Amino acid sequence: MKLSQKLEENKKAINNILPIEKSFDIIDRDLVFGDKKAYLVFIDGFAKDDIMLWLLLHLQELKKEDMNIQSVKEFIDKNISYIEVDLFEDLDQLQNAVLSGAVGLVIDGENKGIIIDARTYPARGPEEPDLEKVTRGSRDGLVETIIFNTALIRRRIRDENLIFEMYSVGKRTKSDIVISYIDDIVDKNLLNIIKKKLNEIDVDALVMGEKSLEELLIKKKWYNPIPQARFSERPDVVSAHLLEGHIAIIVDTSPSALIVPVTMFHFTQHAEDYYQNPSVGTYLRWVRYLFMCFSLILSPLWFLLVTNNELLPEAFTFLGPKEETLIPIFIQFVILEIGLDGLRLASIHTPNTLSTSLSIIGGLLIGELAIKVGWLVPETILYMVIVSVGTFITPSIEFSMAIRMFRLLLLLLTGLFNIYGFIGGIILISIMFVTTKNINGQRYTWPLIPFDKTAFGNILLRKPIIEIKRNNDKK
Repeated sequence: MKLSQKLEENKKAINNILPIEKSFDIIDRDLVFGDKKAYLVFIDGFAKDDIMLWLLLHLQELKKEDMNIQSVKEFIDKNISYIEVDLFEDLDQLQNAVLSGAVGLVIDGENKGIIIDARTYPARGPEEPDLEKVTRGSRDGLVETIIFNTALIRRRIRDENLIFEMYSVGKRTKSDIVISYIDDIVDKNLLNIIKKKLNEIDVDALVMGEKSLEELLIKKKWYNPIPQARFSERPDVVSAHLLEGHIAIIVDTSPSALIVPVTMFHFTQHAEDYYQNPSVGTYLRWVRYLFMCFSLILSPLWFLLVTNNELLPEAFTFLGPKEETLIPIFIQFVILEIGLDGLRLASIHTPNTLSTSLSIIGGLLIGELAIKVGWLVPETILYMVIVSVGTFITPSIEFSMAIRMFRLLLLLLTGLFNIYGFIGGIILISIMFVTTKNINGQRYTWPLIPFDKTAFGNILLRKPIIEIKRNNDKK
């Protein structure tokens, strides 16, 4: 619906598209500038009071001769010195702007209105994210306000080719979404695919922020737990991916960025590797790889060996319980898997002041009592502790949960079908990794399958930045 030149008609139309009478936080004001009437509408709590007070004081001091204007644009140029000001002529534009926090201003006799972006959102400071801590490096992190996040990235990449494109998704929420990329190195085909998919999204709301957006952009089977997009709350990590040609998607009200395209090896690297010397970073990376492998295979492999003693090498005959147990080893592992997940969920919902008590109860008392009453044997607890360390050492929580699901699958198949179940489980998991493709159609296992010597070398070894740059320049 277009704006009319009659103020009263515009007021009625605005009241029809905004529940001003019903919702207490939507404020409207009748004003007079010089000899002209005007109408102001905004949402309480979003408008910056000091800026609006200064602006209205100036506008209400205007004289009759100041209102002799040829257009609304001329009025803005002469009388509104605020930076972020735009014109609108469609009431849908006004509705979206006001509900997003901007201020709408309509002047009698004009068929164009003014949008003043004097909004501010409740926001916390850019603190270091809990999931991606480093011993050295920056201590800032993305927050729930999208403009702060783009500023944190722009601060690190002062390149004129760094682009932030704004989209709106959700019929009801109209969530602001920013696509970030570096124009001269990004894959334009992938960029166009993502833009097309964003424009085609038809939902009421992004209920879970960037996670809901990921599921809408990347179609995959529900039973496949492998993540096909990386989430990061660190602006330095997002900036590093952008400089490699990736695309980052930021959703307003979400403190993390969605990064595409990715392969499985993007989930095995951490910022800590690059804040240490190359040799130290390589060592840390290998320790991480080792424990991630332990996390997937250790408990099913140990169970297979102790239930098939003939498979045990002579040097490892000490493995396994030395006496009969009340509960089969297989059931013990299942209990521990479910119990650890229960403790993890409990720790998420436990206030910080009580989390230490919960960890003591869960880690010491429950395990010790379970051994004393004969439910568990010490070895099963030991191996579950090792695989848990491997789970927590994985940089991506999404990838660690995928490993956990695969470990549970492998354990169940081994318990039900013995060695055939173990081998079949390994083959099934390998097939799932090899056949999975990212949003760009690339193999999830690249650069291992298909093999790329240079890229795989950069994954195994944390090489100096200058050497990586030299290799990229050669390409």
